[in-house]
Amino acid sequence: MIPEFEKIKAFYNDLPGRIRKIRNDLRRPLTLSEKLLYSHLYDQTRLTLFTRGIDYVDLTPDRVAMQDATAQMAMLQFMVTGRKYSSVPSSVHCDHLIIAECGAEKDIHSAMEANKEVYDFLRSACSKYGIDFWEPGSGIIHQVILENYAFPGGMMIGADSHTPNAGGLGMLAIGVGGADVVDVMAGMNWELKLPGIIGIKLTGKLRGWSSAKDIILKIAGLITVKGGTGHIIEYFGDGAESLSCTGKATICNMGAETGATSSVFGFDNSMADYLTVTGREEIARLADNVRSHLVADPEVYASPEKYYDKFFIIDLSELEPYINGPFTPDNAIPVSLMKEQAVRNGWPVKVDAGLIGSCTNSSYEDISRAASIVRYVLSEKLKFRSEFIVTPGSEQIRSLAERDGFLDLLRKAGGQVYANACGPCIGQWKRKGAENKKVNTIIHSFNRNFSGRADGNPNTHAFVASPEIVTAIAVAGELTFNPLTDFLENTDGERVKIPEPQGFSIPPDGFGKVKGYRRAAAGLKGKNIIIAKDSERLQLLVPFKKWEGSNFYNLPLLIKVKGKCTTDHISMAGFWLKYRGHLEKISENYMIGAINYFNNQSNSVLNQLTGEYAPVPAVAMSYKNAGPGSVVAGEDNFGEGSSREHAAMEPRFLGVRAVIVKSFARIHETNLKKQGVLTITFLNNEDYDKIRENDKIDILGLEKFSSGSQLTVKLNHDDGRAEEFPVNHSYNETQISWFKAGSALNIIRIANM
Repeated sequence: MIPEFEKIKAFYNDLPGRIRKIRNDLRRPLTLSEKLLYSHLYDQTRLTLFTRGIDYVDLTPDRVAMQDATAQMAMLQFMVTGRKYSSVPSSVHCDHLIIAECGAEKDIHSAMEANKEVYDFLRSACSKYGIDFWEPGSGIIHQVILENYAFPGGMMIGADSHTPNAGGLGMLAIGVGGADVVDVMAGMNWELKLPGIIGIKLTGKLRGWSSAKDIILKIAGLITVKGGTGHIIEYFGDGAESLSCTGKATICNMGAETGATSSVFGFDNSMADYLTVTGREEIARLADNVRSHLVADPEVYASPEKYYDKFFIIDLSELEPYINGPFTPDNAIPVSLMKEQAVRNGWPVKVDAGLIGSCTNSSYEDISRAASIVRYVLSEKLKFRSEFIVTPGSEQIRSLAERDGFLDLLRKAGGQVYANACGPCIGQWKRKGAENKKVNTIIHSFNRNFSGRADGNPNTHAFVASPEIVTAIAVAGELTFNPLTDFLENTDGERVKIPEPQGFSIPPDGFGKVKGYRRAAAGLKGKNIIIAKDSERLQLLVPFKKWEGSNFYNLPLLIKVKGKCTTDHISMAGFWLKYRGHLEKISENYMIGAINYFNNQSNSVLNQLTGEYAPVPAVAMSYKNAGPGSVVAGEDNFGEGSSREHAAMEPRFLGVRAVIVKSFARIHETNLKKQGVLTITFLNNEDYDKIRENDKIDILGLEKFSSGSQLTVKLNHDDGRAEEFPVNHSYNETQISWFKAGSALNIIRIANM
């Protein structure tokens, strides 16, 4: 059974007429992104040429998705709205809370015991509100979405930053915070600043060791971790059509590492093949009937410079494999140059562990190509010199890899198979010895490699590469090994060169049946969801207070953050994931990873009330209890990384009234706005340098807060002097109403009272 088939069928029936009207109203050819955006406008009668990067548009996504870490807070917020059921098809996927330690079977059993309270809550909430529930072990959210829900031309939002994975199947999928998900589930429109569009033409065809992963690794280096911010990346060309559907998904998934709003490919034969093999042949047929509306117009492809804000061409036939890192996913290094770079930078070249899988690279194609290397390793008497770990993307992929002998090969070579879950990719890796903070190197096929992300050790140098490159380097045991040119010595002392990997984009013997899935039944209608008062895992939400109606005065500086500040710095994952449903408890991790500008230390800031240094959360709470609250200052791309809205709810809970930075990452800025935290940016970045450790800060102009206006920041120094400077904001009138109401959720809650 295809979920929501009749709705999808109706969408395809209506699509030609919608696109025709959009093109006639706008009077010009359309990119694929524009077709997808405009065909999902909340009000189809108000078609106008919105300005990219300036105008906000109201949209109606077809679907919502959440993983268990984000779903807890999303469902707690949805409960506050008073709605009786989700207005759009939605799903929850239990993939984040499983700790990788002993292997799949034991780890899932441990997770079921440790997280029983959370799983029971999510299972019952899904039943009450008519939401699909995927049991622990069924797979990683993005792989499961691709296998079961995604469809070409659709639009989805998901409470996870790697939601764009579904762009590999031609769906415009966008990562958001839980508050955005709640809006859509509550039947509201979803607001988005109309993204710019980056066009990337792929020519030629991948060969040898190069893979789809190398395309996005190269692009991350090309445009950096913030170069895609506020843009959709749209791929096309004969090179794009030569890629498998899951290869396209890998590229779209990791597009989040450039800050991109989403990434998408046009519908083609590889997508039709994937739909067919996953039991959705009827959707493939419907999409094929409207194929011209699921790609950009011919005029766009003929003159891409006219229609895209930025445009690049990449020749796949010349693409070399890449290794990106450490500590940032945009430091792109061709494999042939790694030896030179490692020596120059003093990176430890011995590789302690190689890990493949995660939501980015856990398809049948990925595992089959890695397995082809392992098969050769075993036949030629080679051995892995690094620990080798495999994380399948879903139960479906795991069962196929088991059926076709791939996992047996990996085990024979000494590899370990972890649960079908996120595991090490998000810090859910109970790695032995990580607590010793040893300087070491790992290499993985994940999407992010921020300091401490995989194992909690800030001295772990994590590098990102394709599964096949990771496998080869794990065999060699050295980061500087180049499988394209280098030889290894086997147990007989013979020189051996690993051949190019081989794999299957589609399983030759087809897919299996979906496992671990509970269809939405709304069986608990009218019943309460019980949360224990003494629970440390779940806590009912108390609505935030509305704005007082006046300027902010004498707010002490909480922390002036130095350098990169991702959502991992703001609200760590790993150990803290278990508190994702308990706002008070998880707020104890607020900003504990951020570096204080004034002492170059983490989790140590001046408490102006006592004159002593203390942990950030404790100081924030003392300011909140004293009355005024506090202010946070930061640098560029503040809030880069995960979509976790806890990084916005925690400061709100702790009394942070405003965050002033040089620039924000898209999702984090929206999350802060939704929770009622004032987000402002320096007009002149040099004003960041004026902020002192003992400052008390006024924010003026709030009484006349309006779209397009400026506000004023006044720094009251402890020497009696004061400085003022203007700051910008990006609020529109709707977002200002969120601020005034105390949160976007308050507006929905009041409307449903």
